[in-house]
Amino acid sequence: MSPRRNRPRGGESPYDSTTAPGDRYGGGGRAEEWQGEQWSVRPVSGASAAGKRYRCPGCDQEIPSGVPHLVAWSEYGGIDDRRHWHKACWNAKDRRTTQVQRSRNAPRY
Repeated sequence: MSPRRNRPRGGESPYDSTTAPGDRYGGGGRAEEWQGEQWSVRPVSGASAAGKRYRCPGCDQEIPSGVPHLVAWSEYGGIDDRRHWHKACWNAKDRRTTQVQRSRNAPRY
């Protein structure tokens, strides 16, 4: 039995990526339509926001620092209108109810 080959055959580099640049966290942003508006959606790796915590508007749970997530804002919104979402919450935004139960002390966005 011969030893296992660690390098791909045919001169391919193991660092070549077949995915699009925006498919992974930390890549470029994209535009999506939701509720009749254009939204800009950008993935965030989480490493650049060390020490910061955000609250996901989809599930009303905290996004700890260092966790990859998405930032979304309306085409007509300003920098203060950006919201940080869990990736799964953004993908399920159409299946969620519009009334999220919050405690009295929770911030309202």
